[in-house]
Amino acid sequence: MAIAEIKVWPVGTDDASVSSYIRQCFRVAENNEDVEAVLTPTSTILEGPLPSIMSVARAMHDAPFDLGCERVVTTITIDERQDREEHMEDMVDSVINNLEA
Repeated sequence: MAIAEIKVWPVGTDDASVSSYIRQCFRVAENNEDVEAVLTPTSTILEGPLPSIMSVARAMHDAPFDLGCERVVTTITIDERQDREEHMEDMVDSVINNLEA
C-alpha cells in the first residue's frame, strides 16, 4: 500500500485558470477502482497499490494533453511503508493526536 501526492501543472494554456484541466485529472483518478483519490487545493492524494498509483499518475499526466494542452509538468511524491499497512487517515490522525498531547 502506498500514498502518493500528484501535482499536475498544465503549462501554456490560453487562460490563467487551470481548473478545467485539473477537474479532468481528478476524474481520471476517482474513476479508478484500485486507488482512493482525495482532491486538495494544490494536489491530488492517491492511496493504493503502487503499480495502480503509477498507472493513474500517468493517465492524470496525459489528461491535459487530451484537452489540447501542449505542455504538462507533473510531480509525484510517494510514501510507501513495507513494515505495516497505513492509510491516509492514519497519518492525519497521528499528527492530530500529537497536537492534542
